[in-house]
Amino acid sequence: MDGPRRRRPSAAELAAAHGTGVPDVLGPDLDVLFCGINPGLYSAWSGHHFARPGNRFWPALHAAALTPRLLAPEEQHLLPGLGLGITNLVDRATARADELTGAELREGGRALAAKLRVHRPRVLAVLGVTAYRQAFSKPRARIGPQDPRDAVAGVPVWVLPNPSGLNAHWTTRGIAAELRRMCRAHGIGRAAPGTAAPTPPGSESA
Repeated sequence: MDGPRRRRPSAAELAAAHGTGVPDVLGPDLDVLFCGINPGLYSAWSGHHFARPGNRFWPALHAAALTPRLLAPEEQHLLPGLGLGITNLVDRATARADELTGAELREGGRALAAKLRVHRPRVLAVLGVTAYRQAFSKPRARIGPQDPRDAVAGVPVWVLPNPSGLNAHWTTRGIAAELRRMCRAHGIGRAAPGTAAPTPPGSESA
């Protein structure tokens, strides 16, 4: 970000961001559409996805060779040119994802299906297993590829770990390994060779 946007937001600015949103990053012929849960207050203040310092999304993309260098959140506009997009299940920014209601997540799942009918990525990557379980009524879902019968609007689904720094179960390295596994499975060629993804933890906070 340029100028004053490089500073940290004040408490008042974060409070004012509550309930606002971050525009989708979309384009034609996407390989992967990443779907977060909802914007955090820092991201809503900045206007960019996964913007809070400590979020592992951008470092994991680079570690998985999905971006040619480590992108900053304000460079999110470059993603469609790399075949990548970002959306959220729920547009409303909150301090924590657990402030969302089940009804909001289920409605977000229906809205996401409508987007997929238009944009048709090769794979939908949902960032957060707990939110995916609620949004699509799949209480036994785990990290990794979902049953082909659970495709959303005909688009196959891969559930990834929540990259938030609050998710202590997964490191950047582990998220990157899961990204590489997803890309190999779907023939997305930028994924660099790497070790197999770690066995997903039994539970993970969204």
